[in-house]
Amino acid sequence: MPFQPVALPLTELGGDEYVRMDGQATGFRGGLYPNGSNNRPPQHEAAGLDLSRQIQPLTTDGRVDDQNGRILFISIGMSNTATEFGAFSRLAEQKAELNPKVALLNGALPNQIAERWSNPEEIAWQELDRRITGYGFSSQQVQVAWVKLTNTGGGDFPQKALALQSNLQVIVQHLKTKFPNLKLVFLSSRTRSYTYWRGLSPEPLAYETGFAVKWLIEKQIQGDPQLNFNPSNGEVKAAYLSWGPYLWADGENSRKDGFTWLASDLTADCTHPSTQGAEKVAQQLWEFFSTDTISRDWFLSSSMVASPIKTGDLTDTPGIIRATPSKTPEQRKVEISSTLPDNTPSLTPAPPTPQQAGKIEESRTADSFSFEMGLFLLAGLVGASMVLGWLRGRKRK
Repeated sequence: MPFQPVALPLTELGGDEYVRMDGQATGFRGGLYPNGSNNRPPQHEAAGLDLSRQIQPLTTDGRVDDQNGRILFISIGMSNTATEFGAFSRLAEQKAELNPKVALLNGALPNQIAERWSNPEEIAWQELDRRITGYGFSSQQVQVAWVKLTNTGGGDFPQKALALQSNLQVIVQHLKTKFPNLKLVFLSSRTRSYTYWRGLSPEPLAYETGFAVKWLIEKQIQGDPQLNFNPSNGEVKAAYLSWGPYLWADGENSRKDGFTWLASDLTADCTHPSTQGAEKVAQQLWEFFSTDTISRDWFLSSSMVASPIKTGDLTDTPGIIRATPSKTPEQRKVEISSTLPDNTPSLTPAPPTPQQAGKIEESRTADSFSFEMGLFLLAGLVGASMVLGWLRGRKRK
């Protein structure tokens, strides 16, 4: 399919109006945060810094323990997110700068789009619980999450983006309910698609997922009680929300920071990341979490905290469970991977029937449910096999 330009990235659109590919003037402005800005407002930044300083290694019963505790950092998302967070975890494991108390756990799953994660009874939440407990952690240790989600198919703007925003709100609320010590949730929108109007996640819909994230975060900044994170302001409904790396670039049209998203960054379906694409996202994730002002202090070893980079200077970013109790790659004693193998086929479903925000109901056959259960069990066996292999290797030594 011939390349078609879509739009300026939100980070470069700023206060200008977003005009859709078909010429529709939307009336909506760019920027990651209010007023066309790419930086967190000062008050929201200060609140994030305060919460960041509260992140400490916790034991399974939630006690602070600098020696034996862990900072559990999970991902939530679909197949793209699983692949990208997996690549990020492998990259992070090679970095001596990574805080040895940070454990990366990939909770993203194939076939689990935002509509499904927004149902607290969905199988995705059950599998997330299994992964956390299966690797010796508990819900008390989860303090950070990276969320990257979308829904499938085309649709109108802003209706489709508003539906995704509604799903995301339910998801971040449920995350706080499940994980009482969760403090920070970083969100990212999709990378660029190379299909247009139709397909799994076509343009301009992939681009417009950025508005869903932007509007959700802005609601919290504006004091919406349903997204309150500050106990001084009433009942806590969600963790603190912030943009993670912004990952969208208009294909071969380079962003100001030089970032592009090429056809070779995707698999044959023009939607899911190739190995090359996943590695590009992994690098964006590393650069973000190792430099952002509300992540670098807990993400990096205390002696290796990098100089901060302004949010507006970062263009894109947002992946396995990795427990890393030592300071260098050679010293790392534990390496547990709960992502699916790189060659596992995606199970992203066909586009659903368009439905209004907040009223999405899914009809899933018993055969589909059984197949997904089989896939999750297989993923668990793969992870268990890797752990057993590591233990046998240790005994030989």
